[in-house]
Amino acid sequence: MDGRIARRGWVPYALLAPGLAWLVLFFVVPLFSLGRKSLERGGLHNYSKVFSDNAAVIGRTFLYALAATMGALVLGYPLAYVIATRGGRAKNLLLALVVLPFFTTYLIRTIAWKVLLFGDGPVVRFLRFTHVFGRNSELLGTHWAVIGALTYNFLPFMVLPIYVSLEKIDPRLLEAGIDLYATPIATFRRVTLPLSMPGVFAGSLLTFIPAAGDFVNAELLGSDGQRMIGNIIAKNFEKDVFRPKISALSFVLMVVILSGVLLYARFLGTEDVI
Repeated sequence: MDGRIARRGWVPYALLAPGLAWLVLFFVVPLFSLGRKSLERGGLHNYSKVFSDNAAVIGRTFLYALAATMGALVLGYPLAYVIATRGGRAKNLLLALVVLPFFTTYLIRTIAWKVLLFGDGPVVRFLRFTHVFGRNSELLGTHWAVIGALTYNFLPFMVLPIYVSLEKIDPRLLEAGIDLYATPIATFRRVTLPLSMPGVFAGSLLTFIPAAGDFVNAELLGSDGQRMIGNIIAKNFEKDVFRPKISALSFVLMVVILSGVLLYARFLGTEDVI
């Protein structure tokens, strides 16, 4: 009997083993290799050099990611709220429409934005017609183009976790607010919003991480003034002379993102990520 209990005690570890091996092989080992490479031919000086040479790019990267995250939250929360509370029988269809862009490759979606935003495209022509833009104003090569595309491309990552949090709210809690003569706004502020915050934080994390590491949008829709960390890494990593410094830049990006994940797990837990 004791042997059977002991064998059962090893079952969870056996089930965890493949996932842990995958993480060690494809995350821990590459991260260690990246950190070691970043210390070659200069040591910690590589990090100070990276910060001094790319301070504007590093700041711009996280500013773009933060702006895209806030934009996705402003657009995604009302959308998730309507689907969760007013979707009815159309919920599955509406959720399918949210993820429908993922059936088209990321690159094609970004090129489609380029077609929409170029000088003679429909968006710029409309803005010129309404006198928001002047005759020679452009959208391509601006901060707005890159941030807008980042927001669009990662919007489903914000909508889905918020929808899950809203869907899990017990309707009796909302009914209790009505019974206590709370207005719909007060009920939302005191009941719905606090209970949906795990989804908001999870969506923010899932949006910010890929936005911070992105380089496609800045490459196709921006100019040199909109470069992000990913653009510098993609352009120079194959050049051996720059590899230690680029590794340091990559390591900084990884550490910042990993710190965000650990802070989320520390203060909010991981139960409500999805």
